[in-house]
Amino acid sequence: MPKSKGRAKKKSPQQRPVDVAAPPQINPPWFVPVMCGLMIFGVLWVTTFYVTSGDYPIAIGYWNLVIGLGAIMAGFMMATRWR
Repeated sequence: MPKSKGRAKKKSPQQRPVDVAAPPQINPPWFVPVMCGLMIFGVLWVTTFYVTSGDYPIAIGYWNLVIGLGAIMAGFMMATRWR
């Protein structure tokens, strides 16, 4: 029995070939210092708040934790984008 040749597949215009040899994306030179600076700033802010029993860095109570942990979180979010 003869074999069927099958149907030719149509190429979709939406499919684009993937460029495997694309150069890797790099971050700007300021990225790593800002990322590390935010994390260190946040740790120092929270530490200062606890060591001084809430008197410093600003007398706004536990909102100091929001500022410090927000800076740490921003640094961590930048770390997920670091290439």
